[in-house]
Amino acid sequence: MDSISSSSGPQKIQSTSNSSSLLDLKSRLSAVKIPEPVKPRAGRRMSANEGKPVITKKIVAGDAGYVLEDVPHLTDYLPDLPTYPNPLQDHPAYSVVKQYFVNTDDTVAQTIVVHKSSPRGVHFRRAGPRQKVYFESDEVTACIVTCGGLCPGLNTVIREIVCGLYDMYGVKTILGIEGGYRGFYARNTINLTRKTVSDIHKRGGTVLGTSRGGHDTTKIVDSIQDRGINQVYIIGGDGTQKGASVIFEEVQRRGLKVAVVGVPKTIDNDIEVIDKSFGFDTAVEEAQRAINAAHVESESQENGIGLVKLMGRNSGFIAMYATLASRDVDCCLIPESPFYLEGKGGLLEFIEKRLKEHGHMVIVVAEGAGQDLIAQDMRSMDVHDASGNKLLLDVGLWLSQKIKEHFVRKPKMPINLKYIDPTYMVRAIPSNASDNVYCTLLAHSAIHGAMAGYTGFTVGPVNGRHAYIPFDRITEKQKKVVITDRMWARLLSSTNQPSFMSNKCIEDSKKDNEAHSATSKADNTSTDA
Repeated sequence: MDSISSSSGPQKIQSTSNSSSLLDLKSRLSAVKIPEPVKPRAGRRMSANEGKPVITKKIVAGDAGYVLEDVPHLTDYLPDLPTYPNPLQDHPAYSVVKQYFVNTDDTVAQTIVVHKSSPRGVHFRRAGPRQKVYFESDEVTACIVTCGGLCPGLNTVIREIVCGLYDMYGVKTILGIEGGYRGFYARNTINLTRKTVSDIHKRGGTVLGTSRGGHDTTKIVDSIQDRGINQVYIIGGDGTQKGASVIFEEVQRRGLKVAVVGVPKTIDNDIEVIDKSFGFDTAVEEAQRAINAAHVESESQENGIGLVKLMGRNSGFIAMYATLASRDVDCCLIPESPFYLEGKGGLLEFIEKRLKEHGHMVIVVAEGAGQDLIAQDMRSMDVHDASGNKLLLDVGLWLSQKIKEHFVRKPKMPINLKYIDPTYMVRAIPSNASDNVYCTLLAHSAIHGAMAGYTGFTVGPVNGRHAYIPFDRITEKQKKVVITDRMWARLLSSTNQPSFMSNKCIEDSKKDNEAHSATSKADNTSTDA
């Protein structure tokens, strides 16, 4: 196989197996973001690597359309690093495992449903322990930072990174960075030990604290260098992972032996490529409590309406899965599926019809749904928070008011509407059993990758197998519910709601999905169970 490193210098492809492989390779290379060499600034640390090309992704092409989107390695810019035997080979707990170490050539396919004539497609490097490691236990100084909003499972990931480093690799020096990215340069660190983290998985939130924004690359890498940190574990969403990518590039420019590893976090489950994000199962489970309360309230009143707003800025996965799990929901509204209020086939007409049929109904709405309608109604400004996320208007309050206004004009049909917003209850609880196990696997995959010398990557399951994924693949766009998929059709069948969409909208969605599949980035999480 031929390997090509993505860098800021010219790229040369020596050979390919066939023309189709070359085309596949060119299409992937076209998506590689190549940073320009950085010019030194006053007050900024210099190194022997200053101004040299920065490797952000490595593409490996093989036979039958095989493409490996590989992740950087410390030896890409520090070629003479020594290796050491993996201490796991002498660990009594792992001695019973057959072939515990991952083969160096193991990869994970992004798309597993193929035709006999299909190319092998995009693959990622399989996660797991390697026989050789690039860090000795005594030389490791690791740090952990959490950024962005809260999510169930944050404390579990912190705990399992600390315990995994200590138990599997004998690492004793682990620092906690408090308050997000700005904690690198604005606050003191705390020492994390097995004792201090032993029970934190039973609590919600993050013991390290968190914040949005505060990313200053130079100050952060200066702090990493001053403290002698050589493994950085960054837990956060797409904005946080973009920041991690920039930190990795600066570390590489300075020629530091520092592994930068991301653990993707978003309660909305909107991270591209990976099957799901941690905390999602817990969020769906907790959302059931709000839906159940709304159902009890609505059926206890004449013409009762229970309206529940769930999280989902740009992707409606929580609302969709919570609706499917509940079976008590009459209508689910998500950002991916436009709706309208007035007129024939509109939402208000459907609500009136359902109340006449059943005498009560439950509506679930994702927080990002109907934002265009609200903006038109309120003539709002386009405002963003410190992480760059667009500030959303409260669709729950707006929709409640619109429903009430509609039925005020129908005095013969009085309604009783109860609005429930469980947002902060859902995101602040501890992770459930399923997410606890998942967080452990994520933490261990991250540790194994860092010890094996990989850097500039994030971890996550791809079709059930944990893999190392280049930062740019999970930050280039967000995963969304495919409304032409069978899972959304199941929801429509469960709620018996109309799609509220015109034929043109449906056709446009189909075209977008076909284009998505053509670039080998088909959604793998909304497939049949």
